[in-house]
Amino acid sequence: MLNEPRRRAYLTAMQVVSWLPRTELPFAAPSRPELLAPLPVFEDEVVQTPQSAGPAQARTETVAAAAPVARTVERPKIEVPRPASAVKSAVKPIEEEPVAEVAKAPAVPPPRFALQLLRAGSCLLLVELATGEPFQSRDPSYLLLKDMLRAAGLPDSPQIIGEPVRWPLLVRGQMDQGPEAARDFVQGFLYARIEEAPCTCLWLTGLPALRFAGEVDAESYNLEIQVEGLGSAWALPGLELLMDEPQRKADVWRAMRQLMGRWKSVNE
Repeated sequence: MLNEPRRRAYLTAMQVVSWLPRTELPFAAPSRPELLAPLPVFEDEVVQTPQSAGPAQARTETVAAAAPVARTVERPKIEVPRPASAVKSAVKPIEEEPVAEVAKAPAVPPPRFALQLLRAGSCLLLVELATGEPFQSRDPSYLLLKDMLRAAGLPDSPQIIGEPVRWPLLVRGQMDQGPEAARDFVQGFLYARIEEAPCTCLWLTGLPALRFAGEVDAESYNLEIQVEGLGSAWALPGLELLMDEPQRKADVWRAMRQLMGRWKSVNE
């Protein structure tokens, strides 16, 4: 014979919520008397038959109306301890919803450039190395730079300061080598050189020099700009660009004549 907790466990496993035994069960909890009492019949449930209906039909409708309407009465659900086997069969596994992946911002590739720092008189020149290699005495770009220095009234044999500044610094590694890190590195390098020997004007030649030293772009070509911590700077097109587009040299010459007084007074 089953006791009451085990009986309820089996009924719950079979998903039986409401049930009523036909006979008295041994070891069962006593039934509540109010659930076994007959349901009351209300007057509004009796259907009035029309007079025109026949006697047999009237008696049938009266009996049908007088019959009590069966109502389902739900018994209060009582939580009882269930066997482990019943719990496993009753509980359905919950499927985990796939977690939406957070969209990651695309990684910005590190910029690639090579810059050479030179000194000519009281001016410092940060020049883009288009090929990435240091200047050679017979390079066309270096010969053009010497011509520009002579036109500006500066020594045409500039002093090369240190090795070229190359970016990115590392081929591999976890260090940040994005545009902001490149700017901080170039500006820090220039600031240290100016602290060692101040200059009257900093020539920024080439787009990488403008972007990562002066924080300006090509629209600032031939203009004088002020860079915080570095002082006055002159934005110039790259030497390779001047050779490919000679018409730009006229704009460079006009801007040079306006700025020439900055370094001529010091050199004299």
